[in-house]
Amino acid sequence: MQRLGNMIRQLARYRSQWEGLMKAAATSASPLEPSKAIPHRLVETEKFGINLGNLRMFTYAPPELAPSPALVVVLHGCTQNAAGYDLGSGWSVLAERYGFVALFPEQKKANNPKRCFNWFQTGDIERDRGEVASIRQMVEIAIREHGIDRSRVFVTGLSAGGAMTAAMLATYPEVFAGGAIIAGLPYRCATSVSEAFECMFQGQTRTGGEWGDLVRHASLHRGPWPKVSVWHGSADATVKPMNAGEIIKQWTDVHGLTASASRSETVDGYPRRVWTNNAGEDLIEEYIISGMAHGTPLATGNDENHYGVAGPFLLEVGISSSYHIARFWGLTDSVVSKRKPSLAAATGAGGHVHARLPEDERIRGEAPSPVQDIGGVITRALKAAGLMR
Repeated sequence: MQRLGNMIRQLARYRSQWEGLMKAAATSASPLEPSKAIPHRLVETEKFGINLGNLRMFTYAPPELAPSPALVVVLHGCTQNAAGYDLGSGWSVLAERYGFVALFPEQKKANNPKRCFNWFQTGDIERDRGEVASIRQMVEIAIREHGIDRSRVFVTGLSAGGAMTAAMLATYPEVFAGGAIIAGLPYRCATSVSEAFECMFQGQTRTGGEWGDLVRHASLHRGPWPKVSVWHGSADATVKPMNAGEIIKQWTDVHGLTASASRSETVDGYPRRVWTNNAGEDLIEEYIISGMAHGTPLATGNDENHYGVAGPFLLEVGISSSYHIARFWGLTDSVVSKRKPSLAAATGAGGHVHARLPEDERIRGEAPSPVQDIGGVITRALKAAGLMR
C-alpha cells in the first residue's frame, strides 16, 4: 500500500503532464509493423549473438560503401519502430549518400508496451546486461559483416532512444566515437519508475562531477571519450528541456571541459553552442530548437541538406538534425552517391507518416468512473508512457 500511495502522489504531482501523455497515447499516429504499414529497405538479422535484451536487429548497407565505412546506430522513440523512424529521420538516405552503414535496433512489445527502450531499468542500462548488451552484439555483427572502421562507430536516438543512446555511450565508451541525444536524458537519471517521473517531467539537477561519476563508474574505460551532440525543443512537455543542460554538464565533466561553451553561433536560424578541447577539436555541441515540442527536428524537402518525412514526433522545423549530426561526426566530408537519394520516393511514401495502431492497441483515455480501481488507472498510465510492461 505504501508503494501504491507513493505512485498516486507522483501521478498527482505531475497531473497535467500525465494528462498530456495519456491524450497523446490515445490520439497520436503510430507506425504498424514495417511489413504491414511502411515500405522500407532495412534487412533483419535474426541471430546476432546472445540477445540478452530480446531486441530485433535491422540494417541498411547501401550498394556503394565508402572505404573503411562508418556505422551509425539509430534508436527509435516510444510508439515507433525501426522502419518508421528511418523514414522519418532520413538516416538510410544519408547512409546511401555518404557511404556508411546504418543499424536500427528495434524494441519489442513484449519488453515494453509502447516499444520504448527501457532506459530507466538497471537491468537494461548496465554494461553486459539487457538491452545495452544486445545493441553491443548488433554492433559487433555489423562491424564484421560490412568491414566497418572500428574508430568510426556512432549512436543516436530520440526520447527513450536518446536516453538509451546516453546509456550506450556510458557503458561502451570504447566502442563509440560519438553520440547524439535527441530529447533525451542523462545517463542514470532514473533507475526506477518514480525517478523516471521526476526526470521526464521535472528534471533532476546534479553537479557536473556527480553526473560525470555515473559515466565513469559505468565501465573501466578512462578515455578518450565519445563526442556528444545534444538536441532538445524548448517547448518539450514530455521530457523537460532542462535535461539538455544536465546532459551537457555530464559530458563536459567527463571530457574535462569548462561549463562555459567555447563559442556560440546560429545554424539554420537556431542557436548552437560548442565546447572544444585545447587542440581546438569540437567535442560537444548543443542545439535548443525554439518553440519545438517533443521530437526529432527535421528540414524536409529536396534541398541538399534536407532529409526525412514529417510525422508524429518527427517535426518539420527547418533544420535537419540527422544531417547536422552526421556532419558533426565527420561523415559528410565525401559524397559517394552524387545524386541525393530519396527513401520516400523509393518506397512510395511522402508527406506525413500516418499509420495508426489497431483500435484494441490504443489507450482510449476516457475518464474513469468513481468506482474504477485506482491501481488499474495507474497501470494504464504507466503503460501509456512505456514505464511499465
